Amino acid sequence: MPNSGPISPAPALFTDRYELTMVAAALADGTADRDCVFEVFARRLPHGRRYGVLAGTGRLLEALPHFRFGDGELASLREQGLTDQRLLDWLADFRFTGDIDGYAEGDLYFPGSPVLTVRAPFAEGVLLETLALSVLNHDSAIASAAARMVAAACERPCIEMGSRRTHEEAAVAAGRAAYLVGFASSSNLEAGRRYGVPTTGTSAHAFTLLHDDEESAFQAQVATLGRGTTLLVDTYDVDQGIRTAVKVAGPELGGIRLDSGDLPTLATHARALLDELGATSTRVVVTSDLDEYAIAGLMVAPVDRYGVGTSLVTGSGAPTAGMVYKLVERDGIPVAKKSEGKNTVGGRKFAVRRRSPDGTALAEVVSSAPITPRDGDRNLVVPLLRAGAVCSEVTPAEALEQARAHHERVRTELPPEGWALSRGEPVLETVSA
Repeated sequence: MPNSGPISPAPALFTDRYELTMVAAALADGTADRDCVFEVFARRLPHGRRYGVLAGTGRLLEALPHFRFGDGELASLREQGLTDQRLLDWLADFRFTGDIDGYAEGDLYFPGSPVLTVRAPFAEGVLLETLALSVLNHDSAIASAAARMVAAACERPCIEMGSRRTHEEAAVAAGRAAYLVGFASSSNLEAGRRYGVPTTGTSAHAFTLLHDDEESAFQAQVATLGRGTTLLVDTYDVDQGIRTAVKVAGPELGGIRLDSGDLPTLATHARALLDELGATSTRVVVTSDLDEYAIAGLMVAPVDRYGVGTSLVTGSGAPTAGMVYKLVERDGIPVAKKSEGKNTVGGRKFAVRRRSPDGTALAEVVSSAPITPRDGDRNLVVPLLRAGAVCSEVTPAEALEQARAHHERVRTELPPEGWALSRGEPVLETVSA
């Protein structure tokens, strides 16, 4: 059963100091209990991207019950100079009691989309800013990049294998986010344990180099994992590696993996050689610094699966979604920043996706007033938390499967130009009702 525990022993300290100093000042002047609304949104998409994918909501909801300031956390705060006793007493009793609404995880978002709305007393709401942004910015960046890779692969399976290229906790989140948008599996075992993500993996070049020759290495792997395994054939010579692989495993060999060189040319040659040797059902798996553009470039090659690492876990050039967490309402009164280039729109937002009769998305409609729906409009904001309690009691693995299914449904709304990998403006304009 996937683990339902916290993402960290002390998620409350995954925050910025200024949030606690704001709480301390608000407690002192009596404004801490003012009813407030905070919103998470991105002012813009990464340069040239046509859409974003919201991911991380499930991880955020997992973390909130464990967002507590116990004796250890309070001792750490004192050591760091946060000694205001009124603040420490308040933190010791802290439990989030507010409401959270937002886009369903896996949905698409565009500039200005209110992907998360937090209504709570000021002190409670402001305390969640860093955790919410850390989770949503990272996971949405990974999911948005991974979705482009899935689109470029055109139904050929993609494998997430970037754990060694990022922080150990980020690796787990990346495996989850990639699976959410359609990756078939991950190499990360903790992603499998926590979230039920299918895991896969066979061997690296070190295993071949361990043995006296390539044939001995292949024999050992096949003896342990069976003929359906995937053998890495480019340690020495690809041509000879393929011949040895088929010699050892026979035509029932599950797959070969290519991890270097001119992949389109090698994949074409490998397929022809496998067919010549009678291994017509053996898959050709390619890895080696793939991104969405490299995957698209391999579409005419006889490749069966793609393994993606570094580009995936770094957001393929956009490692953050650029989301912000802003106060938009106080005691029912809209409030907004007027900073040049960073202005905000006051008031709690409503959002629908306007669609044509055939279900194709036409616009992202966002308004501070309730929106009169038209035929085909899809409401985007759903309840996630009420009075501090989650609205849907499911396991982390169930939540991920629901998000994956939701993403699969909503991505079909994209107009054709939304699938283009070439740089362009967001495929949907964000308009006011």
